[in-house]
Amino acid sequence: MLPVLILQEKLTKKEMNDTLIPRRAEASGAGRAVIHCLVFLLPFLALISNFGVGFCSFAFLIAAIVYRHAGWAAMQRHLGELRGVLIAFGLSFGYALLQMVLRHDLLRTLEKPSREMAAVTVMLAVLACRPSRKALWYGLIAGALAGATFIVYQRWVMGVDRPGGLINSITYGDIVLCMGMMSLAGVLDFKGWRAVWPSLGALAGVIGSIATGTRGGWIAILFALVLFLKYGHFMRGKSFKGTALVVLALLASTWFIPQTGARNRVQEGINDIATYARGGSAYTHMGIRFELWKGAATLIERRPWSGATLPQVRGEMAGLVADGRLDPFILVMPHFHNDVLQELVFGGIPGLLVWAGTLLMPLLFFLKMLKTHESAGAPRVALALAGTLLVLGYFSFGLTEVIFFSVRSTMFYALMLFLIMGLCLNVKDQDGK
Repeated sequence: MLPVLILQEKLTKKEMNDTLIPRRAEASGAGRAVIHCLVFLLPFLALISNFGVGFCSFAFLIAAIVYRHAGWAAMQRHLGELRGVLIAFGLSFGYALLQMVLRHDLLRTLEKPSREMAAVTVMLAVLACRPSRKALWYGLIAGALAGATFIVYQRWVMGVDRPGGLINSITYGDIVLCMGMMSLAGVLDFKGWRAVWPSLGALAGVIGSIATGTRGGWIAILFALVLFLKYGHFMRGKSFKGTALVVLALLASTWFIPQTGARNRVQEGINDIATYARGGSAYTHMGIRFELWKGAATLIERRPWSGATLPQVRGEMAGLVADGRLDPFILVMPHFHNDVLQELVFGGIPGLLVWAGTLLMPLLFFLKMLKTHESAGAPRVALALAGTLLVLGYFSFGLTEVIFFSVRSTMFYALMLFLIMGLCLNVKDQDGK
Protein backbone atom coordinates (compact mmCIF):
# COMPACT_ATOMS: atom_id res chain seq x y z
CA MET A 1 0.00 0.00 0.00
CA LEU A 2 2.81 2.43 0.89
CA PRO A 3 4.63 2.05 -2.47
CA VAL A 4 1.35 2.77 -4.25
CA LEU A 5 0.87 6.00 -2.26
CA ILE A 6 4.46 7.08 -2.97
CA LEU A 7 3.96 6.39 -6.69
CA GLN A 8 0.72 8.40 -6.69
CA GLU A 9 2.49 11.30 -4.96
CA LYS A 10 5.28 11.24 -7.55
CA LEU A 11 2.76 11.18 -10.36
CA THR A 12 0.89 14.10 -8.83
CA LYS A 13 4.10 16.15 -8.61
CA LYS A 14 5.03 15.17 -12.15
CA GLU A 15 1.62 16.22 -13.48
CA MET A 16 1.89 19.52 -11.64
CA ASN A 17 5.35 20.18 -13.12
CA ASP A 18 4.12 19.23 -16.59
CA THR A 19 1.30 21.75 -16.16
CA LEU A 20 3.67 24.51 -15.08
CA ILE A 21 6.40 23.55 -17.54
CA PRO A 22 4.86 21.97 -20.63
CA ARG A 23 7.07 19.41 -22.33
CA ARG A 24 6.88 21.16 -25.66
CA ALA A 25 8.21 24.33 -24.03
CA GLU A 26 11.39 22.71 -22.73
CA ALA A 27 14.63 23.59 -24.49
CA SER A 28 16.94 20.98 -25.94
CA GLY A 29 19.98 19.77 -24.03
CA ALA A 30 22.27 21.87 -26.23
CA GLY A 31 20.13 24.93 -25.71
CA ARG A 32 20.17 24.55 -21.96
CA ALA A 33 23.95 24.08 -22.02
CA VAL A 34 24.39 27.34 -23.96
CA ILE A 35 22.20 29.24 -21.49
CA HIS A 36 24.11 27.66 -18.60
CA CYS A 37 27.33 29.03 -20.08
CA LEU A 38 25.85 32.49 -20.63
CA VAL A 39 24.52 32.68 -17.06
CA PHE A 40 28.04 31.88 -15.82
CA LEU A 41 29.88 34.13 -18.28
CA LEU A 42 27.84 37.29 -17.65
CA PRO A 43 29.22 38.03 -14.16
CA PHE A 44 32.54 36.28 -14.82
CA LEU A 45 33.49 38.43 -17.83
CA ALA A 46 31.96 41.71 -16.64
CA LEU A 47 35.15 43.14 -15.09
CA ILE A 48 37.97 41.26 -16.78
CA SER A 49 36.99 41.88 -20.41
CA ASN A 50 35.70 44.69 -22.58
CA PHE A 51 33.42 42.42 -24.60
CA GLY A 52 31.77 40.23 -21.94
CA VAL A 53 28.67 42.23 -21.13
CA GLY A 54 27.95 43.09 -24.77
CA PHE A 55 28.54 39.52 -25.95
CA CYS A 56 26.26 38.02 -23.30
CA SER A 57 23.57 40.61 -24.00
CA PHE A 58 23.57 39.74 -27.72
CA ALA A 59 23.73 35.98 -27.08
CA PHE A 60 20.76 36.13 -24.69
CA LEU A 61 18.84 38.09 -27.32
CA ILE A 62 19.46 35.36 -29.91
CA ALA A 63 18.47 32.67 -27.40
CA ALA A 64 15.26 34.52 -26.56
CA ILE A 65 14.38 34.68 -30.25
CA VAL A 66 15.07 30.96 -30.74
CA TYR A 67 12.97 29.99 -27.70
CA ARG A 68 10.47 32.83 -28.02
CA HIS A 69 7.37 30.62 -27.79
CA ALA A 70 8.45 28.88 -24.59
CA GLY A 71 9.75 32.10 -23.08
CA TRP A 72 6.62 34.08 -23.87
CA ALA A 73 4.34 31.35 -22.54
CA ALA A 74 6.31 31.23 -19.28
CA MET A 75 6.33 35.00 -18.92
CA GLN A 76 2.57 35.19 -19.45
CA ARG A 77 2.05 32.88 -16.45
CA HIS A 78 3.92 35.35 -14.26
CA LEU A 79 2.73 38.55 -15.91
CA GLY A 80 0.98 39.72 -12.76
CA GLU A 81 4.24 39.59 -10.81
CA LEU A 82 6.29 41.12 -13.62
CA ARG A 83 3.91 43.87 -14.74
CA GLY A 84 5.34 46.60 -12.49
CA VAL A 85 8.94 45.94 -13.53
CA LEU A 86 8.09 45.76 -17.23
CA ILE A 87 6.10 48.99 -17.05
CA ALA A 88 8.97 50.73 -15.23
CA PHE A 89 11.54 49.88 -17.89
CA GLY A 90 9.03 50.58 -20.67
CA LEU A 91 8.39 54.05 -19.23
CA SER A 92 12.14 54.64 -19.02
CA PHE A 93 12.52 53.95 -22.73
CA GLY A 94 9.35 55.87 -23.61
CA TYR A 95 10.40 58.97 -21.67
CA ALA A 96 13.85 58.93 -23.27
CA LEU A 97 12.22 58.66 -26.70
CA LEU A 98 9.87 61.56 -25.90
CA GLN A 99 12.76 63.73 -24.76
CA MET A 100 14.74 62.92 -27.89
CA VAL A 101 11.83 63.95 -30.13
CA LEU A 102 10.84 67.11 -28.24
CA ARG A 103 14.36 68.36 -27.54
CA HIS A 104 15.98 67.09 -30.75
CA ASP A 105 18.54 65.12 -28.77
CA LEU A 106 20.99 62.78 -30.43
CA LEU A 107 19.86 59.24 -31.20
CA ARG A 108 22.52 57.86 -28.85
CA THR A 109 20.50 59.12 -25.87
CA LEU A 110 18.30 56.07 -26.46
CA GLU A 111 21.19 53.61 -26.20
CA LYS A 112 21.00 52.83 -22.49
CA PRO A 113 17.17 52.88 -22.11
CA SER A 114 16.71 50.70 -25.19
CA ARG A 115 19.35 48.19 -24.11
CA GLU A 116 17.89 48.07 -20.61
CA MET A 117 14.48 47.30 -22.10
CA ALA A 118 16.03 44.66 -24.36
CA ALA A 119 17.52 43.00 -21.26
CA VAL A 120 14.06 41.47 -20.74
CA THR A 121 15.21 38.88 -23.28
CA VAL A 122 17.53 37.47 -20.61
CA MET A 123 14.52 36.60 -18.48
CA LEU A 124 12.71 35.11 -21.48
CA ALA A 125 15.67 32.85 -22.23
CA VAL A 126 16.02 31.81 -18.58
CA LEU A 127 12.31 31.04 -18.26
CA ALA A 128 12.36 29.01 -21.46
CA CYS A 129 15.59 27.04 -20.87
CA ARG A 130 15.49 26.82 -17.07
CA PRO A 131 19.26 26.84 -16.35
CA SER A 132 20.62 25.79 -12.99
CA ARG A 133 20.90 28.62 -10.48
CA LYS A 134 24.35 27.24 -9.56
CA ALA A 135 25.61 28.66 -12.87
CA LEU A 136 24.80 32.11 -11.49
CA TRP A 137 26.44 31.49 -8.12
CA TYR A 138 29.63 30.10 -9.63
CA GLY A 139 29.69 32.93 -12.17
CA LEU A 140 29.47 35.50 -9.38
CA ILE A 141 32.12 33.70 -7.35
CA ALA A 142 34.49 33.42 -10.31
CA GLY A 143 33.78 37.02 -11.35
CA ALA A 144 34.52 38.36 -7.86
CA LEU A 145 37.70 36.25 -7.54
CA ALA A 146 38.96 37.20 -11.01
CA GLY A 147 38.06 40.85 -10.51
CA ALA A 148 39.77 40.98 -7.11
CA THR A 149 42.90 39.25 -8.44
CA PHE A 150 43.14 41.66 -11.36
CA ILE A 151 42.76 44.79 -9.25
CA VAL A 152 45.02 43.55 -6.43
CA TYR A 153 47.72 42.95 -9.04
CA GLN A 154 47.31 46.49 -10.35
CA ARG A 155 47.36 48.00 -6.84
CA TRP A 156 50.12 46.16 -5.00
CA VAL A 157 52.23 44.66 -7.81
CA MET A 158 52.11 47.36 -10.48
CA GLY A 159 51.91 50.11 -7.85
CA VAL A 160 48.85 51.92 -9.27
CA ASP A 161 47.45 54.16 -6.51
CA ARG A 162 43.80 54.07 -7.62
CA PRO A 163 43.50 51.10 -10.00
CA GLY A 164 40.38 50.70 -12.06
CA GLY A 165 40.99 47.64 -14.19
CA LEU A 166 39.61 48.18 -17.68
CA ILE A 167 37.21 50.94 -16.57
CA ASN A 168 37.66 53.34 -13.63
CA SER A 169 38.38 52.76 -9.96
CA ILE A 170 34.96 53.80 -8.60
CA THR A 171 32.81 51.77 -10.99
CA TYR A 172 35.14 48.79 -10.78
CA GLY A 173 35.11 48.85 -6.98
CA ASP A 174 31.32 49.16 -6.90
CA ILE A 175 30.67 46.26 -9.28
CA VAL A 176 33.15 43.88 -7.64
CA LEU A 177 31.65 44.71 -4.23
CA CYS A 178 28.17 44.07 -5.64
CA MET A 179 29.31 40.65 -6.87
CA GLY A 180 30.71 39.91 -3.44
CA MET A 181 27.47 40.84 -1.68
CA MET A 182 25.43 38.68 -4.06
CA SER A 183 27.87 35.81 -3.49
CA LEU A 184 27.22 36.18 0.24
CA ALA A 185 23.52 35.64 -0.41
CA GLY A 186 24.45 32.51 -2.34
CA VAL A 187 25.88 30.92 0.83
CA LEU A 188 22.28 30.06 1.75
CA ASP A 189 21.98 27.88 -1.36
CA PHE A 190 25.08 25.75 -0.62
CA LYS A 191 25.25 22.88 1.84
CA GLY A 192 28.15 21.65 3.95
CA TRP A 193 31.70 22.39 2.92
CA ARG A 194 30.56 23.71 -0.48
CA ALA A 195 29.50 26.94 1.25
CA VAL A 196 33.19 27.86 1.24
CA TRP A 197 32.93 28.82 -2.45
CA PRO A 198 30.39 31.67 -2.14
CA SER A 199 32.18 32.69 1.06
CA LEU A 200 35.37 33.15 -0.96
CA GLY A 201 33.40 35.17 -3.51
CA ALA A 202 32.08 37.46 -0.78
CA LEU A 203 35.56 38.02 0.65
CA ALA A 204 36.99 38.62 -2.84
CA GLY A 205 34.37 41.29 -3.51
CA VAL A 206 35.35 43.18 -0.36
CA ILE A 207 39.08 42.83 -1.07
CA GLY A 208 38.58 44.06 -4.63
CA SER A 209 36.68 47.09 -3.38
CA ILE A 210 39.39 47.85 -0.84
CA ALA A 211 42.07 47.61 -3.53
CA THR A 212 40.38 50.27 -5.68
CA GLY A 213 40.35 52.74 -2.77
CA THR A 214 36.65 53.43 -3.30
CA ARG A 215 34.87 54.85 -0.25
CA GLY A 216 31.34 55.66 -1.44
CA GLY A 217 30.59 52.07 -2.42
CA TRP A 218 30.94 50.98 1.17
CA ILE A 219 27.61 52.61 1.90
CA ALA A 220 26.17 49.54 0.22
CA ILE A 221 27.50 47.41 3.06
CA LEU A 222 25.41 49.42 5.52
CA PHE A 223 22.30 48.75 3.40
CA ALA A 224 23.24 45.07 3.30
CA LEU A 225 23.53 44.97 7.09
CA VAL A 226 20.07 46.49 7.47
CA LEU A 227 18.69 43.94 5.00
CA PHE A 228 20.28 41.01 6.82
CA LEU A 229 18.98 42.25 10.17
CA LYS A 230 15.50 42.63 8.72
CA TYR A 231 15.42 39.12 7.28
CA GLY A 232 17.70 37.47 9.83
CA HIS A 233 15.18 34.64 10.36
CA PHE A 234 16.24 33.26 6.97
CA MET A 235 19.92 33.20 7.89
CA ARG A 236 20.27 30.49 10.47
CA GLY A 237 23.13 28.61 8.88
CA LYS A 238 26.57 28.76 10.46
CA SER A 239 28.20 29.24 7.06
CA PHE A 240 26.29 32.44 6.35
CA LYS A 241 26.85 33.95 9.78
CA GLY A 242 30.51 32.93 9.78
CA THR A 243 31.11 34.51 6.37
CA ALA A 244 29.33 37.70 7.39
CA LEU A 245 31.49 37.98 10.52
CA VAL A 246 34.70 37.41 8.53
CA VAL A 247 33.65 40.10 6.03
CA LEU A 248 33.03 42.58 8.85
CA ALA A 249 36.34 41.64 10.49
CA LEU A 250 38.12 42.16 7.16
CA LEU A 251 36.57 45.60 6.78
CA ALA A 252 37.53 46.56 10.31
CA SER A 253 41.12 45.33 9.82
CA THR A 254 41.66 47.68 6.87
CA TRP A 255 41.70 50.57 9.34
CA PHE A 256 44.82 49.13 10.98
CA ILE A 257 46.66 48.03 7.83
CA PRO A 258 48.42 51.07 6.26
CA GLN A 259 48.85 49.33 2.88
CA THR A 260 45.09 49.37 2.29
CA GLY A 261 44.94 53.15 2.54
CA ALA A 262 41.51 52.94 4.19
CA ARG A 263 42.41 55.12 7.18
CA ASN A 264 44.06 57.72 4.97
CA ARG A 265 41.06 57.80 2.65
CA VAL A 266 38.65 58.36 5.54
CA GLN A 267 40.83 61.07 7.09
CA GLU A 268 41.27 62.65 3.67
CA GLY A 269 37.50 62.80 3.22
CA ILE A 270 37.03 64.45 6.63
CA ASN A 271 39.73 67.00 5.85
CA ASP A 272 38.19 67.71 2.44
CA ILE A 273 34.82 68.46 4.02
CA ALA A 274 36.37 70.69 6.69
CA THR A 275 38.42 72.59 4.09
CA TYR A 276 35.39 73.16 1.87
CA ALA A 277 33.27 74.33 4.83
CA ARG A 278 35.95 76.91 5.71
CA GLY A 279 35.88 78.27 2.19
CA GLY A 280 39.23 76.75 1.25
CA SER A 281 40.21 74.97 -1.94
CA ALA A 282 37.41 72.97 -3.56
CA TYR A 283 39.89 70.98 -5.64
CA THR A 284 39.67 67.84 -3.51
CA HIS A 285 37.76 64.57 -3.92
CA MET A 286 34.89 65.76 -1.73
CA GLY A 287 35.20 69.43 -2.75
CA ILE A 288 34.69 68.54 -6.40
CA ARG A 289 31.49 66.72 -5.52
CA PHE A 290 30.19 69.65 -3.45
CA GLU A 291 30.86 72.06 -6.31
CA LEU A 292 29.12 69.79 -8.79
CA TRP A 293 26.13 69.34 -6.48
CA LYS A 294 25.89 73.10 -5.99
CA GLY A 295 25.90 73.64 -9.74
CA ALA A 296 23.33 70.87 -10.24
CA ALA A 297 21.01 72.47 -7.66
CA THR A 298 21.12 75.74 -9.63
CA LEU A 299 20.30 74.02 -12.93
CA ILE A 300 17.47 72.02 -11.37
CA GLU A 301 15.95 75.21 -9.98
CA ARG A 302 15.87 76.67 -13.47
CA ARG A 303 14.19 73.66 -15.13
CA PRO A 304 12.61 71.48 -12.44
CA TRP A 305 10.15 69.75 -14.78
CA SER A 306 11.67 69.65 -18.26
CA GLY A 307 15.34 69.09 -17.52
CA ALA A 308 18.11 70.29 -19.83
CA THR A 309 20.02 69.01 -22.84
CA LEU A 310 23.74 68.35 -22.66
CA PRO A 311 24.66 71.54 -24.59
CA GLN A 312 22.43 73.57 -22.25
CA VAL A 313 24.05 72.02 -19.17
CA ARG A 314 27.54 72.72 -20.45
CA GLY A 315 26.67 76.28 -21.40
CA GLU A 316 24.99 77.11 -18.10
CA MET A 317 27.74 75.51 -16.02
CA ALA A 318 30.27 77.60 -17.97
CA GLY A 319 28.16 80.66 -17.18
CA LEU A 320 28.22 79.86 -13.45
CA VAL A 321 32.00 79.53 -13.63
CA ALA A 322 32.30 82.85 -15.48
CA ASP A 323 30.20 84.50 -12.75
CA GLY A 324 32.58 83.16 -10.12
CA ARG A 325 29.93 80.98 -8.50
CA LEU A 326 31.72 77.71 -9.29
CA ASP A 327 35.35 76.67 -9.69
CA PRO A 328 36.55 76.19 -13.28
CA PHE A 329 37.74 72.60 -12.82
CA ILE A 330 34.15 71.31 -12.73
CA LEU A 331 33.81 71.96 -16.46
CA VAL A 332 35.91 68.88 -17.25
CA MET A 333 33.83 66.56 -15.08
CA PRO A 334 31.66 64.15 -17.13
CA HIS A 335 28.73 63.99 -14.66
CA PHE A 336 27.41 65.25 -11.32
CA HIS A 337 28.60 62.38 -9.10
CA ASN A 338 25.07 61.64 -7.88
CA ASP A 339 22.42 59.66 -9.76
CA VAL A 340 19.47 61.58 -8.32
CA LEU A 341 20.92 64.97 -9.27
CA GLN A 342 21.97 63.64 -12.68
CA GLU A 343 18.42 62.54 -13.43
CA LEU A 344 16.91 65.81 -12.17
CA VAL A 345 19.29 67.94 -14.25
CA PHE A 346 18.71 66.08 -17.51
CA GLY A 347 15.21 64.68 -17.05
CA GLY A 348 13.53 66.92 -14.50
CA ILE A 349 11.17 65.56 -11.87
CA PRO A 350 9.41 63.22 -14.37
CA GLY A 351 12.79 61.79 -15.37
CA LEU A 352 13.71 61.21 -11.74
CA LEU A 353 10.44 59.37 -11.08
CA VAL A 354 10.86 57.20 -14.17
CA TRP A 355 14.44 56.33 -13.20
CA ALA A 356 13.38 55.61 -9.60
CA GLY A 357 10.80 53.16 -10.93
CA THR A 358 13.55 51.01 -12.46
CA LEU A 359 14.93 50.57 -8.94
CA LEU A 360 11.76 50.55 -6.86
CA MET A 361 9.69 48.06 -8.88
CA PRO A 362 12.42 45.38 -8.98
CA LEU A 363 13.02 45.96 -5.26
CA LEU A 364 9.34 45.34 -4.55
CA PHE A 365 9.45 42.19 -6.70
CA PHE A 366 12.30 40.71 -4.64
CA LEU A 367 10.88 41.85 -1.31
CA LYS A 368 7.62 40.10 -2.18
CA MET A 369 9.63 36.93 -2.72
CA LEU A 370 11.17 37.36 0.73
CA LYS A 371 7.80 37.97 2.40
CA THR A 372 6.93 34.31 1.97
CA HIS A 373 8.82 33.81 5.28
CA GLU A 374 8.98 30.18 6.42
CA SER A 375 7.25 28.81 3.30
CA ALA A 376 10.17 29.85 1.08
CA GLY A 377 13.00 27.41 0.44
CA ALA A 378 16.67 28.37 0.67
CA PRO A 379 17.13 28.66 -3.14
CA ARG A 380 14.33 31.20 -3.51
CA VAL A 381 15.49 33.19 -0.47
CA ALA A 382 19.09 33.25 -1.72
CA LEU A 383 18.07 34.51 -5.17
CA ALA A 384 15.66 37.10 -3.75
CA LEU A 385 18.37 38.36 -1.39
CA ALA A 386 20.85 38.58 -4.26
CA GLY A 387 18.38 40.59 -6.33
CA THR A 388 17.62 42.90 -3.41
CA LEU A 389 21.33 43.45 -2.80
CA LEU A 390 21.83 44.26 -6.49
CA VAL A 391 19.14 46.97 -6.39
CA LEU A 392 20.16 48.41 -3.02
CA GLY A 393 23.80 48.28 -4.03
CA TYR A 394 23.24 50.30 -7.19
CA PHE A 395 21.10 52.82 -5.31
CA SER A 396 23.79 53.32 -2.67
CA PHE A 397 26.56 53.55 -5.28
CA GLY A 398 24.61 56.35 -6.93
CA LEU A 399 24.70 58.52 -3.81
CA THR A 400 28.30 59.58 -4.50
CA GLU A 401 28.71 58.44 -8.11
CA VAL A 402 26.64 58.21 -11.29
CA ILE A 403 26.76 54.43 -11.46
CA PHE A 404 24.37 54.43 -14.43
CA PHE A 405 26.65 56.73 -16.45
CA SER A 406 28.57 54.02 -18.31
CA VAL A 407 26.88 51.56 -20.64
CA ARG A 408 28.75 48.63 -19.09
CA SER A 409 27.57 49.40 -15.57
CA THR A 410 24.01 50.07 -16.71
CA MET A 411 23.85 46.86 -18.70
CA PHE A 412 25.32 44.82 -15.85
CA TYR A 413 22.47 46.03 -13.65
CA ALA A 414 19.71 45.34 -16.18
CA LEU A 415 21.03 41.97 -17.36
CA MET A 416 21.70 40.67 -13.84
CA LEU A 417 18.33 41.97 -12.68
CA PHE A 418 16.29 40.10 -15.27
CA LEU A 419 18.54 37.04 -14.95
CA ILE A 420 17.88 36.78 -11.20
CA MET A 421 14.18 37.48 -11.67
CA GLY A 422 13.93 34.64 -14.19
CA LEU A 423 15.71 32.23 -11.84
CA CYS A 424 13.42 33.30 -8.97
CA LEU A 425 10.34 32.49 -11.02
CA ASN A 426 11.79 29.14 -12.10
CA VAL A 427 12.39 28.18 -8.46
CA LYS A 428 8.89 29.32 -7.59
CA ASP A 429 7.48 27.04 -10.30
CA GLN A 430 9.51 24.13 -8.98
CA ASP A 431 8.25 24.78 -5.46
CA GLY A 432 4.69 24.85 -6.79
CA LYS A 433 3.99 28.01 -4.73
